[in-house]
Amino acid sequence: MNEEDIERMVNHAKDATDFLKALTHEGRLMILCHLVTGEKSVTELEQLLSSRQSAVSQQLARLRLDGLVNCRRDGKAVYYSLKDERAQRVLDLIFELFCAEENNDNK
Repeated sequence: MNEEDIERMVNHAKDATDFLKALTHEGRLMILCHLVTGEKSVTELEQLLSSRQSAVSQQLARLRLDGLVNCRRDGKAVYYSLKDERAQRVLDLIFELFCAEENNDNK
């Protein structure tokens, strides 16, 4: 990084930390991981996460406030999808750093 890049980072540090805070909760991170494969209903997410509806809904509300997920209603069902392309990019990096087979062999 050069001085100009550092100055830009200083100007956007709050945005970056707010974005990253949304990912620091295991439940929110797992919700985003499941949404990478496409839109899911709250019920589907409950099953995938083996979690109660209230817990899933609470984390989805936070992700909505942070602008990371879209929400749409179809009758009684509520569906969520990734809204922010940056989340997809960060999730890809997290997978590469922590989950990819070749990296597991290097630990």
